[in-house]
Amino acid sequence: MQQVIGRVVGRLRPGTGDASAITALDIGTEYAKALVVSVEHDGDDALLAGRVRGSGRHRQGLTHMQSGTVTDIDAVVRNCARALADAEAMAGRRAEAAVIGIAGELVKGITSRITIRRDEPRAPLSDPELERIVERVQDQALRDAEERIRWESGIERLDVRLVHAAIVEMKIDGYPVTNPVGFTGAQLELAVFNAFAPMIHLGALQSVAAALGLELLGVIAEPYAVATCLDPGEIGDAGAVFIDVGGGTTDVALVRRGGVAGTKMLALGGRAFTKGVAERLALSFTDAEVLKVGGGTRSVGEAPGGDPVDWDELVAVLESDAAVWRRGVELMIGDLAGGELLPGRIYLCGGGAELAQIGAALAEDDWWRRLPYARRPEIRALAPWDVVGIRDETGSLTTRQDVTPMALAHQALVLDARGSSVDRAMRSAVRAMHL
Repeated sequence: MQQVIGRVVGRLRPGTGDASAITALDIGTEYAKALVVSVEHDGDDALLAGRVRGSGRHRQGLTHMQSGTVTDIDAVVRNCARALADAEAMAGRRAEAAVIGIAGELVKGITSRITIRRDEPRAPLSDPELERIVERVQDQALRDAEERIRWESGIERLDVRLVHAAIVEMKIDGYPVTNPVGFTGAQLELAVFNAFAPMIHLGALQSVAAALGLELLGVIAEPYAVATCLDPGEIGDAGAVFIDVGGGTTDVALVRRGGVAGTKMLALGGRAFTKGVAERLALSFTDAEVLKVGGGTRSVGEAPGGDPVDWDELVAVLESDAAVWRRGVELMIGDLAGGELLPGRIYLCGGGAELAQIGAALAEDDWWRRLPYARRPEIRALAPWDVVGIRDETGSLTTRQDVTPMALAHQALVLDARGSSVDRAMRSAVRAMHL
């Protein structure tokens, strides 16, 4: 993936013309969202920042996506094409390549850690040695992911593929390094984040990119993108929990001092709240969606279709479903914690997070006391302008649902276009896995 990024970013440097651009494509359950991003460099050709030149979104049909996964490729292609056309028209240029986000309950994000005792501590660590170590980590991570996804899906021969890999932490004899090649030392510690998904899920996204005529730079796990979109100084050494509430799924990522410790995805998002309102108040899905977005803030009124609505009952339905959602999130955070103390900050984003009952459910006292928190966690809503390295020139990105596509755009920029020893080691490991 990194080598493809290098080729495309090379085409985006000044002097290559206005037609070159990167697209960040967030294919959500509720909306397909596209951003067209240009890349800026300084005089030394070092990557500085990205600017959003165009944005577009188009609503998905009820049968086009299910829990973050594509169920109708042709329909999703049409929706993405409309969103992309709007973004390109606003930007005044055509996107040649894209980064696409991936989510869904069977997408597993795992950070694998390994400690290696070197045979020759006084010898500088070489590229081949680093490649062997990374391959060892990746091989074990793939086996673990295959076993877990097959167990959860109930399909014994499910084809599982690596969709995203990133080294998040390296230490030599306890000393943090960004590139260990050339260092001496007896012990190398390595932490690698990997996202795995069933091939059928990944293949659907590849088909969408091909149908849109886009060169696919990479498929990025959305919880990883969100968890790494802030300035590291904003998170600090303590880390944080990131919760992205989408239309079909809720993604949770835990960040500790060394980087992303792990991610979890729950097949419960904003669309489930709408279905709950529709079923319990005997409304159409469209009317229920309008009422849900209103959050049940009025005391008396009618549904858009003219039917009378018991607003107290509406609020009760939303609060009940928010409590169910929070219990699922609680389980995911607890699983990620692994019994260790959790950081005291939670960042919230995604279109589903706009629902007032979501914030109210997290503000209650009972749930966090059952988790290894030292105190009540501070909850902060993320905004698009919080994403580091990306600036919105359109003025159209103003809500929590715009954070994820902005985070995907950020991922396209931070991938090393020049290719360090660490990148080469990761590419070698991926090739060895035949993925």
